[in-house]
Amino acid sequence: MASAEEAAAKAAAHLADTEPATIFDKIVSKEIPANVIYEDDEALAFRDISPQAPVHFLVIPKKRNGLTRLSKATPEHKALLGHLLYVAQLVAMKENLGEGFRVCINDGPNGCQSVYHLHLHVMGGRQLTWPPG
Repeated sequence: MASAEEAAAKAAAHLADTEPATIFDKIVSKEIPANVIYEDDEALAFRDISPQAPVHFLVIPKKRNGLTRLSKATPEHKALLGHLLYVAQLVAMKENLGEGFRVCINDGPNGCQSVYHLHLHVMGGRQLTWPPG
């Protein structure tokens, strides 16, 4: 039997390319509050509302531009994808994660992606284990 998390991911997948505004779009537009810890012209980082580690934040592109999941990336997204990784490490250093951290991107229903707006999870602040799940 599928977990509630898996069921939610499969349900969200049906809306991936048709949903007009994700919760992340609403955070970018300030319709929904978030604990923002970094912002520039292309990216936004904010604390996860259900943290899985002492430090857990998300890094998102401010504009989806068809980048609902990593597997939808095109050559035009290469610079943005690099920028998102740069922002992840920049904020991780500001969060005192110099001893290490994990960056995770969930892709599609089997990857348990629940919001179809590309996002990087950055987690640290404790010893992380492998495999993750």
